[in-house]
Amino acid sequence: MRKIYLAEATLSSVQNLSFKEKLETARLLDSVNTDIIETCPLTGEKSEEILVKTISAQCENSIVSCPVTDGNVTAAAAALAPAKRPRLNVKLPVSVVQMEYFTHLKAPKMLERIVDEIRRARELCPDVEFTALDATRAEEAYLISAIEAAIDAGAGTVTISDDEGAMLPGEFGKFTGRLLALSEKLRSVTLGVRASDTMSMAEACAFEAVKAGASLVYTRCAGRSMPAYSIFVNILAAKGEAENVYAQADITALKRTVEIINRFEKAKDAEAVSAAEVHTAYVPAGALDITSDIQAVARASTLLGYSLSGEDLAKVYERFRGIAVKKTVESRELDAIIASVALQVPPTYTLASYVVNSGNIITATAHVVLDKHGEKLQGISTGDGPIDAALKAIENVIGHHYELDDFSIQSLTGGQEAVGEALVRLRDGGKLYSGRGISTDIVGSAIRAYINALNKIVYSGERQD
Repeated sequence: MRKIYLAEATLSSVQNLSFKEKLETARLLDSVNTDIIETCPLTGEKSEEILVKTISAQCENSIVSCPVTDGNVTAAAAALAPAKRPRLNVKLPVSVVQMEYFTHLKAPKMLERIVDEIRRARELCPDVEFTALDATRAEEAYLISAIEAAIDAGAGTVTISDDEGAMLPGEFGKFTGRLLALSEKLRSVTLGVRASDTMSMAEACAFEAVKAGASLVYTRCAGRSMPAYSIFVNILAAKGEAENVYAQADITALKRTVEIINRFEKAKDAEAVSAAEVHTAYVPAGALDITSDIQAVARASTLLGYSLSGEDLAKVYERFRGIAVKKTVESRELDAIIASVALQVPPTYTLASYVVNSGNIITATAHVVLDKHGEKLQGISTGDGPIDAALKAIENVIGHHYELDDFSIQSLTGGQEAVGEALVRLRDGGKLYSGRGISTDIVGSAIRAYINALNKIVYSGERQD
């Protein structure tokens, strides 16, 4: 009997799953020995890269396939590095309408791009797939030439995608069979299909393609873009013997998996890392270490008082991982990480100069000059010590008092010329903004840290306006 491979595309086609739910979805699919798990494509967001890397590391059985779009083959290969069975899936349009609309390329140039991207992918990963987008609307001769060019460049799997969804099951089966009849090269590799569910016949379309010779079918546990995983497996179980085909799937375990994933989808409409999820995520007791996932770091950040965006959380987590490889990370160190990488903004205020006088028999005074877009602004104040006087002088410049939630300073180097690092946390409207400053002068490091946090407050206010 001929084995039919199943590629699960929920993670790439369903948007309303949280980061944690996507990881759990991948774990569940891997546990029931799903042949291929397709991840989300990488669009430049660090959170996506972290997600694909984490899924790659945790999957023991399934092929982890990352779509390659917009020339991001290098990033996709790097994200798949931890996978035991990685696959790069180069997706490019082959119909005239999609080639010109999405890539602004004519047919000959698109053929060159297909070959170039497949070759680049093959250099980085031994398992490469080519997906011919909008294949059912492509000119037949051009589609065959694109498929064979991809195979010659190194693609071991070719998938034809019915993006329009205008074919009936019988038509899709004949379309698949005709391509196999016309191309000997296509018969030498694995042929996959992505059937559209536009007319609610995706399962039937996919099965007709299998009858015609396709060996790979893209399915989904949630959403309505392509064949339902459990329904298609049931069809194979009922009719596969008659067609001499089978899928290696535990139907009972699969049914439980599908039910869980569907509950994820219906539970909420969330971002990749949502604020609600941050508050419910598990955090190990004590310091964070290399085993702590992004949810633990998110929770710890929330407990410190921060409300990080998904992008900033991804940056914090990446820096955290670099440190956690060598040591545990205490809350104070996490605070410093957030201050140094989260919400890095163009400066509204920069330090021009400062003069501070203090002693055990005089009141501390500070004169601080800030530069705001070329304009020099100065403030003078007294205070309870040199740092207090300097920060109050800054408040005189900006004409506003922010609640100082926390202030700390530590030595980064030894000796008389030791470099000090200050960490300042300001509270504005219930939100925390952290700043980090480094100087051989502890007053200078405190001033720089305060200005760093201040610039974040000003930037956030401007964006809201």
